[in-house]
Amino acid sequence: MQSIVECCDCMDFMAKFPDKYFNLAIVDPPYGIDVANMNMGIGSGKRCSKIQNRIWEPKNWDKKIPSNKYFEELFRVSYNQIIWGGNYFPLKPSRCFVIWDKAEGMYGRDFSECELAWVSMNKPTRLFKKNPVQIDRIHPTQKPIALYVWLLQNYAKPGDKILDTHLGSQSSRIAAKIMGFDFWGCEIDKKYFDDGCRRYEKEMEQEMLFQNPQQEKAEQQNLFSEAQNGTR
Repeated sequence: MQSIVECCDCMDFMAKFPDKYFNLAIVDPPYGIDVANMNMGIGSGKRCSKIQNRIWEPKNWDKKIPSNKYFEELFRVSYNQIIWGGNYFPLKPSRCFVIWDKAEGMYGRDFSECELAWVSMNKPTRLFKKNPVQIDRIHPTQKPIALYVWLLQNYAKPGDKILDTHLGSQSSRIAAKIMGFDFWGCEIDKKYFDDGCRRYEKEMEQEMLFQNPQQEKAEQQNLFSEAQNGTR
């Protein structure tokens, strides 16, 4: 199983691959929102203390919306795409969106209570509900690993090659490893890349402590069967 990542510009990274090399791209590009001065505190309890009132280091990436050339290249190298923030971008109409309902974690606060992902597939719109609280978050727009696991269960097939052009905290990479997918990804910011790689290695160490190859393979097949049958 491959897990290949680089610290580089996503356009340079995608240029290395032939047309339709990846079966599925799951990407979370910047929406043009300045997150540097956002107060990311989302609670006052002990489980929230490490991120409460956190002000992130100023960055330029979060102010830039990807160009049309980015989307052209993304569509060139991948058969299907899941694009977070799809409602911000000039994408063609789709009947399929993924809605991440952030549950009670954002109610009554100055943050969106959900996020939307544009999906290229001809499937019904689906909803995934999970609180975004993560004690040791390393990225201002970090998404839960469980969210990416759910996406792979429902929108990928065994043997698919997965791409992420904006790795960030590497939740997508961790989920791909857990689910047994070959994965490629890139991140332009060196600090986020290094922090994400450390997070990935730490998560993999935890996985190895409880790994049972035969049970893991059986569980993965069950997850895909449930997703295909609509029971999960």
